[in-house]
Amino acid sequence: MGTEIEVKVLNIDLDEVENKLLDMGAELVAKEYQINTVIDSKDKYIQKKLNSYLRIRETTDLIKNKKDINLTLKKNVGQEEVRKNIEISVEIDDKDAMLNILKDLGYNVIEEGFKERKTYIYDGIQFDLDRWDQKTYPYPYMEIEVKDQDDLQRAIALLNISRDNISTKSITELKEELERSRTS
Repeated sequence: MGTEIEVKVLNIDLDEVENKLLDMGAELVAKEYQINTVIDSKDKYIQKKLNSYLRIRETTDLIKNKKDINLTLKKNVGQEEVRKNIEISVEIDDKDAMLNILKDLGYNVIEEGFKERKTYIYDGIQFDLDRWDQKTYPYPYMEIEVKDQDDLQRAIALLNISRDNISTKSITELKEELERSRTS
């Protein structure tokens, strides 16, 4: 279990950001293909009552040629300047068995999304360059994950990021916002 401090950077060109990271000397530590399966009850108990989400993430690390499956509960505990989550995660070896257990407990697959992620580390700061499939979320973005807010300010300055593009919203909130803008 750990606390995660992060923001998303929207409206950016990931290729341009990747070039900046490489020029700075950032290290590519992961290149992944992910299948993210979000689980909740029909009344969305996890999302609405716990301010959390439950997911199974199947990760194929294309650098290390390794596959992992993790069940994670992400509890949002703050969302002002940064998004703070408590992550409780466990590695599993059988996604279908876990889904059957959860189904018997009243939880079902809400959605499944596919993401390509490149992760760079620079001076203790993690930069995740994310591209989802078009159905899940059509716009690429970067997540910056830090140990403290000073590191976030440093990351913003290093990449000359406009504060207008910084978001503390979850992917679920971004998707809901996008849907509302499409229907209005």
